[in-house]
Amino acid sequence: MKVKHNFKNLKVWQKSVDLAVKVYHITKEFPSEEKFGMTSQMRRASVSIPSNIAEGTAKSTSKSFVNSLDISLGESYEMETQAIIANLVGLLDKEQFTSLESDISEVQRMINGFISTVESNPY
Repeated sequence: MKVKHNFKNLKVWQKSVDLAVKVYHITKEFPSEEKFGMTSQMRRASVSIPSNIAEGTAKSTSKSFVNSLDISLGESYEMETQAIIANLVGLLDKEQFTSLESDISEVQRMINGFISTVESNPY
């Protein structure tokens, strides 16, 4: 029997959606010349995190679900890198960066934990 997850009930999905919304609010304040640069990159990566989690819930095997979660984790590291760069070039102030970095780390821990759970309870 295949077990499907309702992605909207997953805490990791909810937290990653909150992170994406936060990124949209923060990047709204970026200069207009960053619209197709850092703003676009950070938004795309942040939206990919919950999107890949949701996509994974439709997969028919644990292995393909974990693959989607791995992609999601990779996107979170991409976004963390972008946040570091945005901070270093002055697009994010220290408070914004610290808050964002904390949220990204929490999502990364949650994704890693979820990967372990799925791998230890295959369907």
